[in-house]
Amino acid sequence: MTPWGSLRERDLHAVEQMDRPDCDPERLHKTYARFPVVNSLLSGWFSTYRRRIRPVLAEGGTTSLLDIGCGSGDVARSLARWASHDGYRLSITAIDPDERAYAFATQAPAVDGVSYRQAHSSELVAEGRTFDIVMSNHILHHLDAGQLAAVLRDSESLTGRLALHNDLNRSNVAYLLFMAGFWPLGLGSYICGDGLVSIRRSYTASELALAVPEGWTVERNGPWHHLAVHGKSQQEGLNSRGRRV
Repeated sequence: MTPWGSLRERDLHAVEQMDRPDCDPERLHKTYARFPVVNSLLSGWFSTYRRRIRPVLAEGGTTSLLDIGCGSGDVARSLARWASHDGYRLSITAIDPDERAYAFATQAPAVDGVSYRQAHSSELVAEGRTFDIVMSNHILHHLDAGQLAAVLRDSESLTGRLALHNDLNRSNVAYLLFMAGFWPLGLGSYICGDGLVSIRRSYTASELALAVPEGWTVERNGPWHHLAVHGKSQQEGLNSRGRRV
């Protein structure tokens, strides 16, 4: 039991401090700087890279990838490094509409193959851009129903191959373990407080399966996350009616 009850329903009214335009810039900078630690420990991207992304990388060519809502850009940089280590060329465009995230990402040490833009996914759709892979990390719980539908629709337009949206799986256990284990990273940053808000706002697998349109599946991605998947390389998951497929 959490201080906010059982987390039986999504808390759509909770707002993360770092999403506020007047949040403390120093704490925000420290939050972005600590994202790589959080994502490396919790988000499961190395496993997702090996299972989902590496199998579709082009032999002898370049594979293009779009990271929607890239934040600090750490996931994009990690994917580029892993692909390069495995002998593949991965060209990543990492976008975020928040000028503060864009500024942080562009000031981070450059990684070959990764470029950044301050943009919404809809802008790239309007430009007629396409990518082999479209992905995101921890953005779905930020969106209302209309925004979620729009991002998934944009993802389908931007790739004819594979879309992967990784997000938190809401549960009491996840909430309590995150609160107990990540409070040190919250010192001087928004990591702990906003992480707990993120869990409160996030979907269960069955809720997300009901929210995604036909053609998408929702699949377990480790103990704390699930993936909304569209396109090739789909594994067993939940269809848009919440049934196992």
